[in-house]
Amino acid sequence: MNMGKTVFSQVIERVAHWEFRRLAAVHDQADRRRQFSSWDHFLALAFAQMTFRESLRDIEACLSLEKGWAYHLGLRARHS
Repeated sequence: MNMGKTVFSQVIERVAHWEFRRLAAVHDQADRRRQFSSWDHFLALAFAQMTFRESLRDIEACLSLEKGWAYHLGLRARHS
């Protein structure tokens, strides 16, 4: 059983979360009623890039395949 961090979490921890939140607050013009936060959106797109996903449907299918993955990837939004 693996007891270390995943490669994804090791890459994401290099991103300054406070810097990301600051930039998102400056540039985010989206409606606040959406389910994904800017951080969750970034994590989903980073995951898609690292796993060579080819479409939004492919990303959604991969993340919804195993419900525990989203939690372990750091995605806090509710996924159906």
